[in-house]
Amino acid sequence: MSKRNDTLPSAPTVQVIERMFNLLEVLATREEPVSLKEISEKTGLHPSTAHRILNDLTIGRFVDRPEAGSYRLGMRLLELGNLVKARLNVRDAALVPMRELHKLIQQPVNLSVRQGDEIVYVERAYSERSGMQVVRAIGGRAPLHLTSVGKLFLANDEPQKVRAYATRTGLAGNTRNSLTQLPALERELAQCRMAGMARDNEELEMGVRCMAAGIYDDQNKLVAGLSISAPADRIDEGWAPKLRATAAEISAALGCPNPPGAGR
Repeated sequence: MSKRNDTLPSAPTVQVIERMFNLLEVLATREEPVSLKEISEKTGLHPSTAHRILNDLTIGRFVDRPEAGSYRLGMRLLELGNLVKARLNVRDAALVPMRELHKLIQQPVNLSVRQGDEIVYVERAYSERSGMQVVRAIGGRAPLHLTSVGKLFLANDEPQKVRAYATRTGLAGNTRNSLTQLPALERELAQCRMAGMARDNEELEMGVRCMAAGIYDDQNKLVAGLSISAPADRIDEGWAPKLRATAAEISAALGCPNPPGAGR
């Protein structure tokens, strides 16, 4: 009995895959549909070969055929691209800059993302030898309106979405400083937009203040927030430029073309 080798594809299979990639590369160079004749010329494939492979790609929605004899990239590639983009790990891009910022200020630096009506802490940079600190637990959650990062996301929302959030949550407070009335929250969000940063003034927890700057992706979409949390009497406004610059550095790593705070 012959032994089957499942680890390496056969030469014809590799050749077909290479041809598929070549065809997709040609389509990727043009916004408008490309004729089979031009595709054949640019890839060096016989028209019948190109036609056969393109038809297979069309079945899988990797290629569209808007009309007979012409092709363009398909929606399946967009779907897969969005999956890759969603998995582009903000944490990986942020970890080293966060640690560098922590070395500068000697206070915990937090990375948070939005999930529904809450922010979730997904990473932190801190030192166990830094004395009194405010260390957030990874996986911890908090309402948007009570946190500096949450305010960034609300400030990025349209006014009707902010009102809907207030209706859903009732703007429940944690401390006497919590913003529990919509007009006060709207004023705070307006200040966030003007400053390009947000703050938590002992609103989530008495004795703790925070400042946050946004992290943006390649479409200039707010995807995360970087925050510094510290005992209320230790917060230093001199940290703000460093925080903005670090958030801009992470945004640039995610492909943001013009990160807020860059060069400041």
